[in-house]
Amino acid sequence: MLILAIDTALDACSAAVLDTETAELRAQESLPMKRGHAEALMPLIARVMQSADLAFTALDRIAVTTGPGSFTGLRVGISAARGLALAAGKPAVGVTTLSAYAAAIVSRNETVPVISAIDARHDHVYFQIVAGDGSQLVRPVVAPIDEAIAASQFGAPHLVGNAANILAERWTIDAAQPVAVDAQPAPDIGWVAWLGAAANPETNPARPFYLKAPDAKPAALPPLARAATS
Repeated sequence: MLILAIDTALDACSAAVLDTETAELRAQESLPMKRGHAEALMPLIARVMQSADLAFTALDRIAVTTGPGSFTGLRVGISAARGLALAAGKPAVGVTTLSAYAAAIVSRNETVPVISAIDARHDHVYFQIVAGDGSQLVRPVVAPIDEAIAASQFGAPHLVGNAANILAERWTIDAAQPVAVDAQPAPDIGWVAWLGAAANPETNPARPFYLKAPDAKPAALPPLARAATS
């Protein structure tokens, strides 16, 4: 299969084309950024497709990170994936950022548990835990940092994600100490592509994977407006 992978969930704007037959990335590009994904993404995808020497209709599917992550970034990437998939007549599949982070570690055939963690702010993290073989130990949740650290009950973990250092700095002395800490601002786009190749379009749709509501709240109505709606 030929897979176009897209990631705008966190602090990068990335795209790649994976050829599963040769097990190689035909083209890839990743730009570090906290903002500006909307302006950068489509030109970046165009460059990647040109480098891969492919038309969009030659793709078999499009994979995109679905979260957790920036609400704005997720909308940019998912909208692009859906639009391109519709235009090309190909399926779009979703890949969670936590799974993409973990995949790179699981592929090494380590025996230790893997904690993928993303900064959720306000002393919280999004995290999930998988065993060394990729089987799920703790499903994706948003929780206080101390709760994520309590996951050391599964043994000395490998920490990965943009909150890996946050967990490592708060790790308690009496807990099983992390065997490695990989603080990555965004998942490897190559693993987004590989997970996208393995995903079932029926059960892994390209839609946002939210674990909490947006931080922004609607402005309070003025007194007269509240009275009018009561």
